[in-house]
Amino acid sequence: MARRRIPREDGHHALELVAAGSAGRSELATAVRFTLEELAELAPGNSVEVRVPPFGVTQCVEGPRHTRGTPPNVVETDAATWLALVTGSTAWSDAVAAGKVAASGLRADLSDWLPLFGRPA
Repeated sequence: MARRRIPREDGHHALELVAAGSAGRSELATAVRFTLEELAELAPGNSVEVRVPPFGVTQCVEGPRHTRGTPPNVVETDAATWLALVTGSTAWSDAVAAGKVAASGLRADLSDWLPLFGRPA
């Protein structure tokens, strides 16, 4: 399991500020890093690298572990798109089709885990 660095209260508060349109760069960074931690907890593993530059990166999803060079399964997007995906305001397929998400590799489809919030129990 990934080590949690951002307390849940801080992460949710940052997400609230982003949703309200009042987040600064620090809150945006906190929201991105928090949601990357959430994804790593929900889908533990090391077969997919998720990059949201310049704020964070995580490895997740069960499968072959990557140890050297460029990972075979990479997802990369900007902070606004990432937060829209994790909150459900944008669908994975729509973001990929619009070119807002670069996803390469057989395991790079995160639609089984997104959105992170508002999922049925």
